Amino acid sequence: MGNQEVVLIGTMSLRMSEGVRQRFSFHQVPSEESLDTLPADVRQRTAVIIAANKIGARTPAMLPALRFVLNLGIGYDQLDLPTLKAAGLAAANLAGLADECVADMAMALLLDVARGTTRGDRFVRAGKWGKQPFPFVNRVTAKRLGILGLGSIGLAIAKRAEGFRMSVAYHNRRRRSDVPYRYAESVRALAAMSDHLVIAAPGGAETRHLVNAAVLAALPPHGVVVNIGRGSIIDQEALIEALAADKLWGAGLDVLDGEPAVPPRLLALDNVVLTPHRAGSTHETSDDAVALTIRTLEAWFRDGTNIAPI
Repeated sequence: MGNQEVVLIGTMSLRMSEGVRQRFSFHQVPSEESLDTLPADVRQRTAVIIAANKIGARTPAMLPALRFVLNLGIGYDQLDLPTLKAAGLAAANLAGLADECVADMAMALLLDVARGTTRGDRFVRAGKWGKQPFPFVNRVTAKRLGILGLGSIGLAIAKRAEGFRMSVAYHNRRRRSDVPYRYAESVRALAAMSDHLVIAAPGGAETRHLVNAAVLAALPPHGVVVNIGRGSIIDQEALIEALAADKLWGAGLDVLDGEPAVPPRLLALDNVVLTPHRAGSTHETSDDAVALTIRTLEAWFRDGTNIAPI
């Protein structure tokens, strides 16, 4: 398949790019605005792209033979799907690969913030142990966990929460009939029935600022907010205000609105744990992602089969 053109828009890991290069004729541009830097003959032949950056109408306009878009990742809010599908393009993503690792990170952040793990580490390293009192922290076992978005990742989080004897409630666009957990009719209702709230919903216009000031106010003062979904789901200013006023115990955030920029007021808060959008970034997930990317591209080039459709 070495003569099949594959164009990456954005960046990917060296491990993945090497795997793709070994099997296909591989080209890379940083964004769809730079597609015109590709040789004209490559643009005319390219039927497949890997999207690791925002993709919209310019991409099919610049690549007339384009038929297939593989989103590099799980969340696909970077794709203008209505535009791409109107252009007759098939789309795929790498859903399911990182579910377990992302769920692990959600619980790690919840435990860290509630129990003051990194807060305590900073306290000890600053030489305060034995000189100043360290505050009491909060139990996680047997507390109430609310999950916004009970898809495959949310369900994996719920299973972990059961191990801590937590009662689980959730809010989805639709109630699930295959789970034993309580369903909340709104996000605010979910917060009101929870001690801690984990956000595992997808990004996009429909979920922007679903977690707003009213939702945050419905959580108890000992509540922890964990976000491993998308930064846009939380009204970030409202969260900062609630944290700064001690209306919440803390937050564990793997994603931010406008990342990688971090608001200085958020950095200044000692009751926040921040990680650089790496919840699914483990060696195991990386190996699985390379394998699924290759399988997906090979299946499409072989007979037009989309094995991972969005």
